Amino acid sequence: MRFALHILKKSWILDATLTYYIGFVAKGASISGFPEWLPAERVVEQRVIDTLREVFELNGFLGIETRAVETGASLLKKGETSKEIYLLSRLQEVGSESDTPVEERLGLHFDLTVPLSRYVVEHSGDLAFPFKRWQIQKVWRGERPQEGRFREFVQADIDVIGNGDLPDHYEVELPLVMVYALERLREFGLPKATVHANNRKLSEGFYRGLGLSDIEGVLREIDKLDKIGADEVAKLLVETCGASESQARACLELAELTAADGAELASKFDALAAKHGIATDSEAYALAREGLDTLAMIVDQAAAIRPGSVIADLKIARGLDYYTGSVYETFLDGAASLGSICSGGRYDNLASQGNRKYPGVGLSIGLSRLVSYMLHTAGAHANRMSPASVLVAVWNEDERALSNTIANTLRARGIATDVAPTAAKLGKQIKYADKLGIPYVWFPGQEGAGDEVKNIVSGEQQPADATSWEPDSVNARQSVVID
Repeated sequence: MRFALHILKKSWILDATLTYYIGFVAKGASISGFPEWLPAERVVEQRVIDTLREVFELNGFLGIETRAVETGASLLKKGETSKEIYLLSRLQEVGSESDTPVEERLGLHFDLTVPLSRYVVEHSGDLAFPFKRWQIQKVWRGERPQEGRFREFVQADIDVIGNGDLPDHYEVELPLVMVYALERLREFGLPKATVHANNRKLSEGFYRGLGLSDIEGVLREIDKLDKIGADEVAKLLVETCGASESQARACLELAELTAADGAELASKFDALAAKHGIATDSEAYALAREGLDTLAMIVDQAAAIRPGSVIADLKIARGLDYYTGSVYETFLDGAASLGSICSGGRYDNLASQGNRKYPGVGLSIGLSRLVSYMLHTAGAHANRMSPASVLVAVWNEDERALSNTIANTLRARGIATDVAPTAAKLGKQIKYADKLGIPYVWFPGQEGAGDEVKNIVSGEQQPADATSWEPDSVNARQSVVID
């Protein structure tokens, strides 16, 4: 079946669309932003996925997978990101899509949070709440491809969804789970990770105290600080959000505020609020203090479990409209150019059913981006491509059945085994095993002699019985190593 993929930009379909014929790609062709890992690189990705899944399930999260497509109405819940949505069309429909409202068309999901909100509402009667889920799946975004940023990539998410309400202790638990998961990946060359946290209520209260009303606009512009710098953000606050020069500078002062504990955070914030004339008995201040108290709780409780893993950083804005409370960005030591590798926050209004709301808090790792960094910067690589520990040689094609029997005996005992593709000269079979990184070559016995196995790494060769032989534990394992 053939489909056209269209990028939706602010509810308009771009004329310049790309048409892909599923199942056909010209030999040697590559499409920017759609990565394809080589087998050895795929091993690294798979080990990362396995590690994350292990950590998530260790903390009680349940695995799910959602469909790749959602309706336009669901995808457009995230507003600003509408320019990133790939819409689907059958080839024969190209050119007549305007006959169907965008909200009723299907598009590829560009994150896993919107699908989760739909999934929870549809299956609420079958789920136990709070619903803790992990999900590792591909997503698609119509972004401009660049180093570490793709149009097709894998995300790894954890979220907790409540039924009616959700205790704020989950806003501490989730960043700690992610920190632990990223610590586990340090054995693959990943630097130390630190979660930078803020609270949207704190920021909103401060902005309202300054007299600003376009809160979502201010948050979107503040979210651009690391990309374009303070002066450009100040200009945008004035030009697009109606801020005065002094209000814009006050917003930037708030964004510069960081703290390692709750007491320091409260002291610095109160001093800044007083400096800009925000009355402590105002509704704006009360809203800001509500957010501040939650943020202080997160930082202090996280410090009690994993000191230094979570810090308060008030420039973290997360420009997406649906966040209502805590927001997070995660950075690696010494990798400032990589930006945030894990982000998320609290959302109270994304999923609802009648009067029933399903508030949630979640974090998402851009897994493909992380793997790209590990491969090309951290030096992570697989010790071998093939998962097989043994290659069974074939003396001649008439005796292939014997080689297959040996292989099946080894496999039944949990030893990953392959059989030589042809009865070529023995040297070629060994060379084939070496190219795949298979450490052992098994020689079936001939003329009454017993079998032998050769460690092609050490050169050692010895008699072996397929019903009892065990590979060396180091050589038996396909693993990720660091240069």
